[in-house]
Amino acid sequence: VQLQASGGGLVQVGGSLRLSCATSGFVFGNYAMGWFRQAPGKEREFVASINLSGFRRDYADSVKGRFTISRDNAEKAVYLHMNSLIPEDTAVYFCARRIGLRDYANWGQGTQVTVSS
Repeated sequence: VQLQASGGGLVQVGGSLRLSCATSGFVFGNYAMGWFRQAPGKEREFVASINLSGFRRDYADSVKGRFTISRDNAEKAVYLHMNSLIPEDTAVYFCARRIGLRDYANWGQGTQVTVSS
């Protein structure tokens, strides 16, 4: 099982980025997926999740209305569209596969997002 996040970078406050997560080694359409982030000196935190079909999406309160999670089952990929970025969004972002009610696994390498003020 492999998950590879990409698309991070340096962006100014108010800017946008789209993160991608390419996956392999499992039946992508059988799993809900999630995005998490970890800022320096802080614990990893939940950002967003999407169910198998893509109809149910959940977000952390801190990103609601600004971030959108989506998935493409044919491409075996999950995406995070981030708008109106603020410095507090600076973190390494990871995608993960949901293996239980609240359990995620197969984090893979993250992608750095830095928002400058």
